[in-house]
Amino acid sequence: MPEVQHTIARSATVTGLGLFSGHPVTVVFRPAPANHGIVFVRTDMERAQVPALVGHVLKRARRSALRCGDATIETCEHCLSAIAGLNIDNLIIEIDAAEFPGLDGSSLPYVEALLAAEVQAQDAPRRKLVVTEPVVVRQDDAVLAAVPCEEPGMQLVYDLHYGSDTSLGRQVAVFDFGKGDYVKDIAPARTFVLEAEAKALRAAGLGTHLTPMDVLVLGPQGPVGGNSYRFPDEPARHKMLDLIGDLYLLGAPIQGRIIAYKSGHWLNHALVRQLIKQHAEQGRHELALHRSVLDIRKLSRILPHRYPMLLVDRVIELDGDRRVLGIKNVTINEPFFQGHYPGTPIMPGVLIVEAMAQLSGVLIGQKLENTARIAVLLSLDRVKLRKPVTPGDQLILEAESVRVRSRLAHMRCRAYVGQELAAEAEIKFMLVDDKQE
Repeated sequence: MPEVQHTIARSATVTGLGLFSGHPVTVVFRPAPANHGIVFVRTDMERAQVPALVGHVLKRARRSALRCGDATIETCEHCLSAIAGLNIDNLIIEIDAAEFPGLDGSSLPYVEALLAAEVQAQDAPRRKLVVTEPVVVRQDDAVLAAVPCEEPGMQLVYDLHYGSDTSLGRQVAVFDFGKGDYVKDIAPARTFVLEAEAKALRAAGLGTHLTPMDVLVLGPQGPVGGNSYRFPDEPARHKMLDLIGDLYLLGAPIQGRIIAYKSGHWLNHALVRQLIKQHAEQGRHELALHRSVLDIRKLSRILPHRYPMLLVDRVIELDGDRRVLGIKNVTINEPFFQGHYPGTPIMPGVLIVEAMAQLSGVLIGQKLENTARIAVLLSLDRVKLRKPVTPGDQLILEAESVRVRSRLAHMRCRAYVGQELAAEAEIKFMLVDDKQE
């Protein structure tokens, strides 16, 4: 049976103080419909929404933070880890301040609130990203890798190594989503900080409300202030907890094996971006091989261009008026190769941009259907030609709608050869009445 999506049956509330800021904050979890995803809502900012996706990540030290417009969400990784650990796909998370509460430094209070709200199945298949090829990201001596795995869930190995001059030393933790118990084995693991780091944070005005009983502070002999480990390898487990939360910024669960050595939030986010990139490249390739939404005859009824200026051969995916994928097969018979250049044939960059503009016209046409308006090129921005296109190449063209108004359309376009980006541009169109042309 295919896996299905989940939300919660009723609302749940968590209150506390921001981990770094110490500001009071209330978090309310609410059910969301299928395919909604995880979305934060700042109730103190006219309900500004921040989707829990890596495209909204801000660069922050020691935590994960998101921004959409003027709204920010700070220290969201523990909450997201709880959501991922319980296999919840759709939630509205209302928060009345910028930073999530630190609580006991683990994900367990979030898990308990969500379980009390009753995780509920939904009538929609669960999406997941399957790792098909190894992906590796590095930062200094830290390494994070995702490799294929035939098991249906995600498997994780975290190798924590703080060096022999600390009480931590080296710890290795392992967790298998298909066989392990997240609630028991991962959720209780608390955030930790070395004693010297805690003093530096307090001197900087961060976490001044915390005591050694509120957060796991590690001295030369281990936890200080009367605190103690919940697990012998609690720091490594907490690093895994953070990793699970950060990986959920992918927007879907992962099937694969994740191997981490000394990774932190920046590297976790980098892996998510690389996985998304690989998945998009594979998707484009599969579509190019097997799908056709609009063939050349249908395109000729939509676009006014004709030989030799019709530079889109086929549309392979059309997502409403939001996104379109198309193909241009580049052959030696193209007329421009006769003079550009006879000895070293290269497709003119301006024609690659023209091909992206023509595909944009298909997408704009979905929005302007029955409005008697056509799109006329107005401006080009951020144009970059990254790879020569030569005879035998197949250009996979992509156009995304940034904004379409009654008189203006703004599109973001890319062209690929295989998995390599060949060109990109932001293109604006003026929308004019058809009778004026």
